[in-house]
Amino acid sequence: MTTKRTSRRRLAAVSALAIGPLLAISACGGGDDDSESKGGGFNAGVGKVANASDKKGGTLKFVGVQDADSWDTTRMYYGFAFDFARYYSRQLVSYSPKPGQGGIKLQPDLAKSHGKISDDKKTYTYELKDGLKWEDGKPITAEDVKYGIERQWAQKTLSGGPVYLKDVLDPDGKYKGPYEDKGKGFKGIEVKDEKTIVFHLPKPNGDFEQMLAMPTNSPVRKDKDTKSKYALKPFSSGPYKFQSYTPNKNLTLVRNKHWDRKEDKLRKALPDQVKVTLLTNADERDKRLINGDADLDLNQRGMDSQGRTTALKQHKGNVDNPQSGFISYVAFPQSVKPFDNIHCRKAAIYGTDHKSVQTARGGPMAGGAIAQNMLPPVVPGHDKSDDQYGVLKNGGKANVAKAKEELKKCGKPDGFKTTLAVRNTDKSDVKSSEAIQASLKKIGIDVEIDQFDGAQGSSIVGNPNVVKKKGYGMVLYGWGPDFPSGQGYGVPLWHSKYILDNGNNNYALIDDKKVDEGFAEAIAELDPDKAAEKYAEVNKEVMKGGYYLPLTYLKVVQWRSSRLTNVYSTDAFSGWYDFVNIGVK
Repeated sequence: MTTKRTSRRRLAAVSALAIGPLLAISACGGGDDDSESKGGGFNAGVGKVANASDKKGGTLKFVGVQDADSWDTTRMYYGFAFDFARYYSRQLVSYSPKPGQGGIKLQPDLAKSHGKISDDKKTYTYELKDGLKWEDGKPITAEDVKYGIERQWAQKTLSGGPVYLKDVLDPDGKYKGPYEDKGKGFKGIEVKDEKTIVFHLPKPNGDFEQMLAMPTNSPVRKDKDTKSKYALKPFSSGPYKFQSYTPNKNLTLVRNKHWDRKEDKLRKALPDQVKVTLLTNADERDKRLINGDADLDLNQRGMDSQGRTTALKQHKGNVDNPQSGFISYVAFPQSVKPFDNIHCRKAAIYGTDHKSVQTARGGPMAGGAIAQNMLPPVVPGHDKSDDQYGVLKNGGKANVAKAKEELKKCGKPDGFKTTLAVRNTDKSDVKSSEAIQASLKKIGIDVEIDQFDGAQGSSIVGNPNVVKKKGYGMVLYGWGPDFPSGQGYGVPLWHSKYILDNGNNNYALIDDKKVDEGFAEAIAELDPDKAAEKYAEVNKEVMKGGYYLPLTYLKVVQWRSSRLTNVYSTDAFSGWYDFVNIGVK
């Protein structure tokens, strides 16, 4: 089942956000007027544009501690790779060049306009703009767009990336992919002429254009498709092209002279060159950023404790603290007793001291706000008032009386023993688990912590049989949206059809008719505001069932070089910077 592959990559993407040892906000206030003025000001790139400019030229220097899972747009799934891919790839529609929530609004990119939708909401027609060219000057055609999308079906050769369009357009998996179809092509995507492409959906899906905006759906020219080697030098439809790339060491992009700035309103593409240096040590990365040897973090995972402390005390004007799209949470697998009982689950929710967990993760600045429900603030439909367990009302403290009341209802008045699974690859997760352990002990729930290899998560906590065998009554993990909607965020976590034998992310094993029906209604709704309201209702049902213990809405401390212009965080990429619109002085 293709969803298994999708689930595994989300784990990787979340792992890429891991932000290392965290420091309480009280210990990292720092900063003076001078440090503020040098970098443009603390949070100057949050909710607004820092150093707005259209000046072209110079070299933008990234530094990172992790290479992309793939630079092939079909195979990539890391969030930072999605962001970076806009340098050399374009889509029929893409995101607005605006800060915060303004960034999630879709605009035409390769297409002249949004899709023309049929009355039954199952046919989308797009016409390409005039003058679109590949890096060698040849025209970008509707056939190139179709072929780029068809590569999702070639999972034997190109596994790894998201397959939303594949699943939506071909739910029964009948098409064999471009490498096996002998030139026939997928019938659900129709090319009428060089500039016209038509998508035929089996049933309406309100997020269809959100899916189209993913780099996965970039055009690929058939004669330039080197299959599994394509990641080494993708062929550019965007403002830059690959000049050189050595995996895990460096990458250099230079201008694509055939890209037309006048017809691409979504990418400023200001630098002459974009360089990436890859290291293995996060402290060294932070030193290079602070010393001016690099401009920003490729991985957008936030600074580690040592660099963060220095940055906030001496260079606060170079620091942003954006809200990410990720959440830290605990799931209660219902296959493990006594969490098959809703009251036992609720006892653990009420009995957890959220404030201590937040402190363990680094406080409000480095760890994020206390989460009262499972839908992160950057996802449309987030409802601040949905606090069914009184987490915020109680200041994040445990509600011991309520917890003991729920223990009685579940037939465990004296408490019980359980095991909490946590990644050993994420130190902040481990600290969170220890805080949970300490608070639940006070109500009689004895929690044993079992650390597992985060790189093997899909076959450990992602395997329901292993979870049951090991007695994992609690699984601590993190999650963020594939695209900014309730579908792009919640379906793999909450929908019954996503309970998988391996690579499972519906850890709680939710098989709830109201949740599934709620998703069906929301997905079929084409009005994004109405859909957001429906996803909010789905989230309420999930919280009502006590399937999850939300912990914090994750935040990071992000470095922004004084050399940078036009910098802003965008909800289109989970609160990370919009790379393709950044310039240098």
